Amino acid sequence: MNENIVGILGGMGPEATWDLFGRIIKETPAEKDSDHLRIIIDSNPKIPDRTEAILREGTSPVEAIIETGRNLEKAGADFLLMPCMTAHYFYREVQDALKIPLVNAFLLIQQHIEANFADQVQVLVLATSGSIRSGLFEKYLGSGIIVFPGDTIQEEEIMDIIYGPRGIKAGYVDEHNLDRIYRLMQRYQQSGLSASIAGCTEIGLLLKNQPSPLPVIDPLDLLAKEAIRLAID
Repeated sequence: MNENIVGILGGMGPEATWDLFGRIIKETPAEKDSDHLRIIIDSNPKIPDRTEAILREGTSPVEAIIETGRNLEKAGADFLLMPCMTAHYFYREVQDALKIPLVNAFLLIQQHIEANFADQVQVLVLATSGSIRSGLFEKYLGSGIIVFPGDTIQEEEIMDIIYGPRGIKAGYVDEHNLDRIYRLMQRYQQSGLSASIAGCTEIGLLLKNQPSPLPVIDPLDLLAKEAIRLAID
């Protein structure tokens, strides 16, 4: 059976890239090494920060993302996964510059919600300020579905959990940050929300394989399952 080769356009951040690779391995039905998929990874942490580019006119990451995607094309990848939700702000520019498909994680979230939740669902979005202010979630999910934390909670809690000195990007995937996310979820659980979206892949690292006050829609899980589907089709 012919299989398509998976490409992971990574480095945003490196641990999310590693985690997506691991999830694909875990999800793949295999009895021996050769049953697994061929996966090519370019983990490029030198890609400029996406939130800085969106919110504060920082260096655009587009050229570096495209260059990394083309590296994977040349290496033989048939399609690409990008384990960074904020980077999807630049999705169209990147996809237009590539010859192979780049899977859109926001479309996967949209499809998952439509297939698994009732029409009146409301979900809490846990994401970078760049993703939120870019309008990506409204674009793909509609404003009636999503609930964002207030500005103070977003900047002082969620962004600190992701970017802070003891945040996930600094390597602190620990009980302290997990407890902070749990307390945040509990506040919104009382409002009758149906689920939360790990709208930053670093949040997914923290919540992986953990019980939580709200069910978690994790884009890395959706990307792993889609990778297997596209590779085997």
